[in-house]
Amino acid sequence: MFRKTGVPVLICALLILPAAAPGQAAGPLGRAAAPASDGPEPIDFAVVVDQSESLSEKDLAREVEAASLITQGEISARSRAAVIGFGSSEKPGQSPVSEVCALTTADTAGRQRLSDCVQQLAHRDDRKTGPGTDFPAAVRQAVDRLTENGDKHVPKVVFLLTDGRLDVSDSPEYGTDEASRQANGAKRLTEELARARRESVQIWPLGFGARIDRAALTRMAEGGFSNGCADLPDAAPKMRVVDSSAQIDKALQETFAAARCARVAHGTVGKPPADLSVTIPPIATDGSLTVGKHDPKVTVTYYDPKGRRVPTQGEFDGSAFETSGQDGPVEALRVKNPLPGKWRVHIEAPEGHRDREVAVRAIWQGRLRSAVTLSPASPRPGEEAVVEVRMQTRRGVVITDPGQLEGVRVSARMTGEGFDPVVVPLSDGGRKPDERAKDARYAGRFTVPATASGELRLTTEMTAPGITSDRRPLNARISQGTEVLTAGLSVDRGGDVHPGQTVSGTLDVTNDDSGPHTLRLSLADQPPGSALRISPATVNAAPGGSSTPFTVTLGPDVPLGELSGRIMVTDLGDGGRVVDNVFLGVRVTAEPTLWDRWWWAFTGAALLLCALAAVVAVRQRAGARRRDLSGVRLELRAEGQRPDTLTIRSGQSTGGEFLFGVGRSGGGAPALRRGGGSQAYRLRRTTAGQLLLKPPGGPERAIGQGQPAGLADGFELVVGDARTAAGTGRAGRDGEGRRDGEGRRDGQGRREGGGPFGRRRVPGPRGPRPENSTDRTGPRGGRSRGDASAAPPRRGNTPPDPNF
Repeated sequence: MFRKTGVPVLICALLILPAAAPGQAAGPLGRAAAPASDGPEPIDFAVVVDQSESLSEKDLAREVEAASLITQGEISARSRAAVIGFGSSEKPGQSPVSEVCALTTADTAGRQRLSDCVQQLAHRDDRKTGPGTDFPAAVRQAVDRLTENGDKHVPKVVFLLTDGRLDVSDSPEYGTDEASRQANGAKRLTEELARARRESVQIWPLGFGARIDRAALTRMAEGGFSNGCADLPDAAPKMRVVDSSAQIDKALQETFAAARCARVAHGTVGKPPADLSVTIPPIATDGSLTVGKHDPKVTVTYYDPKGRRVPTQGEFDGSAFETSGQDGPVEALRVKNPLPGKWRVHIEAPEGHRDREVAVRAIWQGRLRSAVTLSPASPRPGEEAVVEVRMQTRRGVVITDPGQLEGVRVSARMTGEGFDPVVVPLSDGGRKPDERAKDARYAGRFTVPATASGELRLTTEMTAPGITSDRRPLNARISQGTEVLTAGLSVDRGGDVHPGQTVSGTLDVTNDDSGPHTLRLSLADQPPGSALRISPATVNAAPGGSSTPFTVTLGPDVPLGELSGRIMVTDLGDGGRVVDNVFLGVRVTAEPTLWDRWWWAFTGAALLLCALAAVVAVRQRAGARRRDLSGVRLELRAEGQRPDTLTIRSGQSTGGEFLFGVGRSGGGAPALRRGGGSQAYRLRRTTAGQLLLKPPGGPERAIGQGQPAGLADGFELVVGDARTAAGTGRAGRDGEGRRDGEGRRDGQGRREGGGPFGRRRVPGPRGPRPENSTDRTGPRGGRSRGDASAAPPRRGNTPPDPNF
């Protein structure tokens, strides 16, 4: 049946499915990534790892992996990292510290060197390092390295891993006996922490196991430099303790993110071969995908949210990629300008290297660009002004989801000549001057100091976990007296625009001067690659009032979403004074596809085709059922006897036709058989239910049910349809008022049959069957010659006909 009805249904299904989802479009390939100088701010950090004898080999291996996670996952190529192991010094030739990785810049080559050298931590040499825990020596070594030839403006952080507490009881340099040594060690630690505080070095201790001295770890966190990367509670140094070394990889990465003003996204876990995933939010501008694979034999392939395999080195679709640690326990893919969404990480491993679970995480930071407007653009001293701020990523994506900026605090700092700096709190709560709550636009109102003169400088400051601002200033100028020229910009935001299209706007000017002024229209804070153009670029404003339309043309690679950037109008005749500025604020969507434009027509046509296909299918099935010959019984008569019958079974008629032949068995008894070759008779039924019989070489003629039809060699054929009789309950009656097929009973309890198959005797419920009877058994389990599964009974020893 599918051969007849499946094609229309398939076409219907294909028409209903759109060729591409509306509003989606693949990003352009090969767009240049942002330069490195526009990346995240660097940090200098040291990972200090306890190697005392209380640690097992498994603990040491886990410390190696934890240290590898943060050295490989660092998001800035300008950061520097060192890795230091520590124990104690108790015998000649021993040192309390072992610097396995010198301070190394975390660029591509440097991260690979860190991946190699950090693995030395897994091998403890008792000849070189004692079994104790010398915290003062560990802190001193880390502070020494971080303050050597470093930029004092770069944050400096120590991450200290330990499973125990201060133990210098056998270290001669701390005194002559155990009690004095421990006391001197504690005093020395306090001194080293004070030095770290003076050198602006933070201490972030992470303890694991049951032997941890929590109070000592707290003193270490509070004893160093207390200012974090931001004015946030989570950014201040603090200690953390986990139950065992199995948890330190996750805990250390989260601690590192807090100290780094970054965030961690935890992905899935699985054993190779497997597909793991982790989600990077739209607000992220820099990040690293870290894969804790434990075994260097595990290989990793990375796919972006569009399902495309990304390179391990180089640039692709506006992102830059760097991979390191492929031969170590932790591999990392650093991404600048990552595509937001779910990233897929495919892991493979040879046999014998698939028994350990692999975890993927992403450490990321959002370094946002601030777009600022000031109204009026050139305020007068003592005048009230409004600041409005929008945030966008380096990809030019404007942040419109307030959930992405949850916990953010935004303010503006106004500096200039003649007054002390003014901090303006900005909010997104919907209270004036903020126009709408929770739209990711921050606004605030302030009064320009009456003593202000000359230039103004407005800088946005933003504080949030994992988010930093570029702090680019908006420069303005104080107006003195009443301005002779004022202007107002408006942008048509009535609907979506597509790449390559234009946005309309109007410049309204009031010129109270005696002569014309030349005004310049310009664009600021454009998204990279958007290629925005404004026309006209200059306007000649004659005295009086005027209104000038303008257009902004979008480039083909403009980012989708709300269009960032702002329009400024400056008065060239007044020293380039900014007269007005306004956000573009229109929404850019993908160019509509053929489906987007005509979906309603395609859908209507598809539904109509579906309906027609359904009607055709129903009619075809109904016609096929009407033509079906299943259940039809053929009775061959010769000289008033009933020599053979044949019932057509389901599937034996093709297209409403059944071919049969008439022959004789080996004993000469006439018989019906399927097929018949070139001498076959063809029986078929029309959709109207009429039976047609075509003899070999003769014309087709109609035959009635129960009516004998002549065949060759003196045979007759009687056709009956048991299905029709049973289904309708309206079998014909003969002249004596009996139904077709219903005979009278004789004196022996047998029916004397009539109806469509002639008068015959059928054994009654009690009547014995005559010996050597040629009658077939009735409906209580007998067989007929039409049953292909069993040969019919025959008289005497006549062999079966091979045609049956």
